[in-house]
Amino acid sequence: MKPTLTLPPSTPGASDRPRAWRSRVHLDWRTLLVIALVLIGGLIMIGPFAWAVSTSLKPRGAMLVLPPELLPREPTLDAYVQVIGRFPFFRVFLNSVFVAVAVTFGQLVICSMSGYAFARLRFFGRDTLFVLYIATLMVPFAVIVTPLFIIVSRMGWTDSYVGLIVPGIFSAFGTFFMRQFFLSIPRELEEAATIDGAGTIATFFRIIVPMSGPAFATLAVLAFMGTWNSFLWPLLIISQRALMTLPVALSTLQGIYPGQTQWNIVMASTVLATIPTLIVFMLAQRWIIEGVAGSGVKG
Repeated sequence: MKPTLTLPPSTPGASDRPRAWRSRVHLDWRTLLVIALVLIGGLIMIGPFAWAVSTSLKPRGAMLVLPPELLPREPTLDAYVQVIGRFPFFRVFLNSVFVAVAVTFGQLVICSMSGYAFARLRFFGRDTLFVLYIATLMVPFAVIVTPLFIIVSRMGWTDSYVGLIVPGIFSAFGTFFMRQFFLSIPRELEEAATIDGAGTIATFFRIIVPMSGPAFATLAVLAFMGTWNSFLWPLLIISQRALMTLPVALSTLQGIYPGQTQWNIVMASTVLATIPTLIVFMLAQRWIIEGVAGSGVKG
């Protein structure tokens, strides 16, 4: 009787294991490459802010040390104390907060309503008017700043919060952004509301607005950051120190101290001015991604 050779039962897909292993290794290398590129890009972007924080913690004598020190040997908060004590920081900080919040709220109201009108309402010349409105995005602000200043001056809005706020609440980009998001909302929801007896205004506030949270959050962050960092317009129409916004006030730091500019104080004020925008962005980053994705669905 010849001996029989018994082979172990084959496992389904066993022959595919080397190929699957190679595929996983290949994907892992691509993933590692992407992670490395993202980390490098993140370090490049966070580098200036990290340097500003480091400089703000250095004493004045450590600014010109060669080679430059990334981490201060003797960190101190003297620069922050001087910013808060010698400079009317809280006054201009509150001015910037008030103006930025007011402009943001105004843009949310104006841009959402105008965006809904361009997306859903039918009226004569709608598409032509929309194209002309969007075309204003191609005009640099430096071109319109002179006529805008003349208009605001003749209306008596110079050296006032009104002059800082009103010109900023009308945004062609904000209208375009909200319109694109509204186009992604199914019309069936509005038709159902119309059947139930809701008018245009009721449909907008009861159906459209609750569904547009990501778009509103995204526009709010963009409007807040744009207004917070605005420099040229407040510089032109504000001459009273009590009405200065933070960017304008920070620009005067280089002229306050005789001789060499104290860069640790400048960097300390810059760090304090950056904190609100970082907080706003971190709180709304999830909504920003959803809002941008939703606004790019339809054209």
